[in-house]
Amino acid sequence: MRSLTLRLALLSSLWLTLGLGAAAWFVTRTMAGSVEATFDARLVGLLDAAVAGTAVGEGGAPAMARPPELAALEQPFSGAYWQITGAGGRTATSRSLWDERLATAPLPPEGVRVRDVPGPRDTALRLAERVVVPAGSDMPLTVSVALDRAPLDAETRRLARIVASLFVVLGLGLAAALIAQLLAGLAPLRRARRALARVREGKAERLGLDAPSEIAPLVSEIDALIAANRATVERARAHLGNLAHALKTPIAVLRNALDAASPDVATARAEAARLERLVQHHLARARAAAAGAETARAAVPLREAADEVASALRRLFPDRSVSVSGGEGVRARIDRQDLAELLGNLVENACKWARGRVSVTLARGAPGEVVVTVEDDGPGLTPVEAEAAIARGVRLDEAEPGTGLGLAIVADLAALHGGALSLGRSPLGGLAARLSLRGV
Repeated sequence: MRSLTLRLALLSSLWLTLGLGAAAWFVTRTMAGSVEATFDARLVGLLDAAVAGTAVGEGGAPAMARPPELAALEQPFSGAYWQITGAGGRTATSRSLWDERLATAPLPPEGVRVRDVPGPRDTALRLAERVVVPAGSDMPLTVSVALDRAPLDAETRRLARIVASLFVVLGLGLAAALIAQLLAGLAPLRRARRALARVREGKAERLGLDAPSEIAPLVSEIDALIAANRATVERARAHLGNLAHALKTPIAVLRNALDAASPDVATARAEAARLERLVQHHLARARAAAAGAETARAAVPLREAADEVASALRRLFPDRSVSVSGGEGVRARIDRQDLAELLGNLVENACKWARGRVSVTLARGAPGEVVVTVEDDGPGLTPVEAEAAIARGVRLDEAEPGTGLGLAIVADLAALHGGALSLGRSPLGGLAARLSLRGV
């Protein structure tokens, strides 16, 4: 079940059905009890009338001196009956009982008992009875009156049908109102979907919805994601344009060197190497831009990554002393591969220019920041050279072999991960590269 509207509607309808069902049962039981109480009150009134006419006849036989004024008591099997039971099982009954008798049971000396009993011709009766002692006699008599409970049951069923019908109508109305409420409540999501479709089709640049407070943050995040993707595309276009512009001159020089009567192989090789560096440079910038577009990054142990880089470069530069200090428990919020490439290029650059010593220091900076400082004892850079090394996309170490990923790309990649790269003078005498990244 993938529809949120259908899921909420079914769940709400279930609770609505349970709630209304319980309410309908309670109302039905209450009304049935009220109808039964009214019926019992009428029955007790008939019992009082029978008690008032009870007497003891000749020979101590029970008798009815003044029968209750109810015509049904004179009609055989009419559903209204009275009976007086005396000692020895002698009885006096209404004409309506004919030759039948009402079921009796021992009674307390005081009070009225009302109960259901079987009646003549398999009818169900509601019976009220009590024990009385007529005036002028010491013989206790049990006076019973009974009424057919079919009208009571019919009235109870009629009320139950009415209550059920009312609650069904109420339930349908509430269900319709609930569905309408769900549709109205989820309408902003449907508007957001249509607005997103317009953005995908190029008809709009952002959602731009006046959304309720519950989904306004979601709309804002989607707008921010659209803006970030658009910026990524623009950076990619810019990088492609930069690459095309940068390749024009070397290609022209290479073509002229090869088209000449005496091909200048040395120049051709130099320009080919320059082309390779340019391609690697712009590919790295494109990857850095893609990394900057990531919306979530893992927390990487900084000391572990630095130790791995230092171990690899000690083997590559056996005459260099590469030390790593600090950073225990410090984590950087960056992709592990990007962190390895950042550290690798900074430490490799330091190893290439160091006279013998390279130091990597890891520490926490400001709240939410970690700092990596890579220092060497080489010649270092002047302030002008340091600014150019970060601003330019080419290496300052043209005479040395390398990967083609210069300090400018390190700076770009750090910035796209929320950090920064700065260059200065190290107490060791060479260059100090300070890399700041987002920490955990």
